[in-house]
Amino acid sequence: MLDLRPNCECCDRDLPPEATNAMICTFECTFCADCAADVLKGTCPNCGGELVRRPVRPAAKLARFPASTTRVLKPQGCAGVAP
Repeated sequence: MLDLRPNCECCDRDLPPEATNAMICTFECTFCADCAADVLKGTCPNCGGELVRRPVRPAAKLARFPASTTRVLKPQGCAGVAP
């Protein structure tokens, strides 16, 4: 089950479960679409994997399978990170 992390690891933008601008890699590292495209060029800086659009969990399933509330953030951001 996907973690559905609540924020972009680069810029800390909120990415609620219904966000259509959330991008993830196979390890569920989470970034906003802007950082994924403009800063990371579609590649996860943590594992080197491809960043793809995170699926939206249906609202009816969120009560039983809630999104994560644990924020993950790179304190230095992602500027200058070589993907």
